[in-house]
Amino acid sequence: MKAPADVTPAGHHPLAHPAPQGMMYAAHRAAPAPVNEEVGGADPMNSVLGKVRPILEAFTSDDAALSLAELVRRSGAAKATVHRLAQELVTWGLLEREGCDYRLGLRLFELGQRVHRQRILREAVQPYMEDLLLITRETIHFAIHDSLDVVYLDKIFPHRGLNAESRVAGRLPLYCTGTGKAILAFSPPSLFVDVVRGGLKPITRHTVVSPGRLRAQLDRIREEGIVLESEEIRLGYASLAVPVFAGGTTLVGALSITAPTYRMDAAGYATALRTAALGIGRSLA
Repeated sequence: MKAPADVTPAGHHPLAHPAPQGMMYAAHRAAPAPVNEEVGGADPMNSVLGKVRPILEAFTSDDAALSLAELVRRSGAAKATVHRLAQELVTWGLLEREGCDYRLGLRLFELGQRVHRQRILREAVQPYMEDLLLITRETIHFAIHDSLDVVYLDKIFPHRGLNAESRVAGRLPLYCTGTGKAILAFSPPSLFVDVVRGGLKPITRHTVVSPGRLRAQLDRIREEGIVLESEEIRLGYASLAVPVFAGGTTLVGALSITAPTYRMDAAGYATALRTAALGIGRSLA
């Protein structure tokens, strides 16, 4: 299936309006990834970096600070090791002391802003996301694919409400999110196989957990180039999403509008969403 054809003149910004005042940006850290995976057949916990990783990933987006005892419990490393490495991480600025507790350091934020791919993508998508926010007054997401999840690269929302399940740098499953389904539909078939093998677990009573139904959904998304996900990730919320192709051919992520189901105007938002995706794709070409 080819990417949707460009329908706007080259070089023209299809949604050229100033961003509204008073809009809020959400910025949260990702939940920790599992640390018991093997790399090259060796136990990663035997290396220094293998011990540092679970310490840093012990922090979730809800943690302002953690005690040494909690770092030991979550990391699974010896108390003496955690204490020594935590002190070194403080010296490097990757952790900071808060009384007797530890919190993630500013140096991590600085390093994260240097990731070239994500920085270029965010710079490209933000003007279009702001314009969609102006048009819809609903939550706007841009997500990319990593493993069996979508990772939210950016999210903007008005004061009147937000979908708390998503957060910048947060992860959600490919199979039950609007952005995830849009990405999955235009990805190689092997990704679908991996997703099914990983398990389709219900998040709400509306989550599609049948491989056959999910495959049918993806077939329809490939035909229509757009997906409406309703209450699969959170009751009372729906998400309208489209894939984003750099230069019209290379899948780079997905763009979505999320709103309470009673406010979701899929027919009214579709054109603006498609146009924004095309604009982002041209800017990345």
